[in-house]
Amino acid sequence: MSRLQGVAGQGPRRGFRAERADDITAVPQGLLKIHDNQLTSLPSAIRELENLQKLNVSHNKLKILPEEVTNLKNLKGLYLQHNELSCLPEGFEQLSSLEDLDLSNNLLTAVPGSFSSLSSLMRLNLSSNQLKNLPAEISRMKKLKHLDCNSNLLETIPPEFAGMESLELLYLRRNKLRFLPEFLSCRLLKELHVGENQIEMLGAEHLKHLSSILVLDLRDNKLKSVPDEITLLQSLERLDLSNNDISSLPCSLGNLPLKFLALEGNPLRTIRREIINKGTQEVLKYLRSKIKDDGPTHNDSAPDTTAMTLPSESRVNVHAIVALKLLDYSDKQTTLIPDEVFDAVKSNVVTSVNFSKNQLCEIPKRNNFLNSLPEDMKSLIRLQTINLSFNRFKVLPEVLYHIPTLESILISNNQVGSLDPQKMKMMENLMTLDLQNNDLLQIPPELGNCVSLRTLLLDGNPFRVPRAAILMKGTAAVLEYLRDRIPT
Repeated sequence: MSRLQGVAGQGPRRGFRAERADDITAVPQGLLKIHDNQLTSLPSAIRELENLQKLNVSHNKLKILPEEVTNLKNLKGLYLQHNELSCLPEGFEQLSSLEDLDLSNNLLTAVPGSFSSLSSLMRLNLSSNQLKNLPAEISRMKKLKHLDCNSNLLETIPPEFAGMESLELLYLRRNKLRFLPEFLSCRLLKELHVGENQIEMLGAEHLKHLSSILVLDLRDNKLKSVPDEITLLQSLERLDLSNNDISSLPCSLGNLPLKFLALEGNPLRTIRREIINKGTQEVLKYLRSKIKDDGPTHNDSAPDTTAMTLPSESRVNVHAIVALKLLDYSDKQTTLIPDEVFDAVKSNVVTSVNFSKNQLCEIPKRNNFLNSLPEDMKSLIRLQTINLSFNRFKVLPEVLYHIPTLESILISNNQVGSLDPQKMKMMENLMTLDLQNNDLLQIPPELGNCVSLRTLLLDGNPFRVPRAAILMKGTAAVLEYLRDRIPT
């Protein structure tokens, strides 16, 4: 190979001015970026960059890596995502300093067991390949904290994974898993994402060792029940059970410190729909009441709201807020001030608050009052999840449409009255959109064209269609319904 321009086959790329292959040694030794080009191979002279610490060759057309890459003993970050790699070179495990390795969106069908020699690796991304299994040897990576195997063809997980003591984030979405391993030693595991699989059972053995878990994603599986041992997860903040076959929930679930509980798309029989529509905290409150009392409490049902009464204004004396600057929710015998009471204040000034003659055990904690986001957020080019729940947004913030990496937008319990389905269609990575408990008077049919959505939560809005019977069928049915209503 005599010239670098031969690497891509289309002349020299931006930033390269070398005339011979060995001129690559002239690049800075710390970082080499050649991502987003049309490269089909790398020059063998790359072996001379012995002090190189980060190499980004992502978004090219590489089919193979030269063995010379294994000579980069000081390499800490190697980014090969979005290429056409089907295998890795012999000796790849010699990259003993590697801490961050991204092989996502390639054509890999196997991972060599020798990967276990990558003893410094902390983050490994294997998502969007064609892997049918993972080598048990991966469990020997004692420093691995983040393992992403989303969107593969995995049917099982090696039981040896139970011994990965340093693992904090494990992503196994969109595979073919039917069972989960026991996580005996994964005491540091904070997030477990196993949505969109074929898991049929969740047992105590799967939960009892997850003492640090914060996020548990089980959506779009075939679960029929949730064990009482779910209460062992005392740190759990987010639990997604949407689109399963669950007909009842253990009442003890109400004692967990959950901030988000997704139940959409389940044939639940023990919790009335109007309670579910009120959101996570009302569901938890209801479950707690069932622990003390075998029957539902008298306060579970709220006065009906008409189609033109927005959820944020029901059950609240709006006239007193506007005319008297008084927020009054007294003599209700309630243990919890509903968020809709605070939401009804909107931008009005309140000088007096009356919560007397209730059963409050603590002063109500309030959430934020955001109603806009800065345009500078466009620069968050790796942002995947944003939680804007319990704020004052009246529309979906414009800047969100310009963050293409977003996978989850959680904006429940606001005052959102509209969204732009055309711009949302361009968000190709968006899988979860939570619009529960807002002020949507209608759902634009064009939203049905957002085919990347796997979870669309619309409960608790005052629109007339889709009707509740359609919503209960799950996200896919709602999207199909909306597409059928697009004017031709």
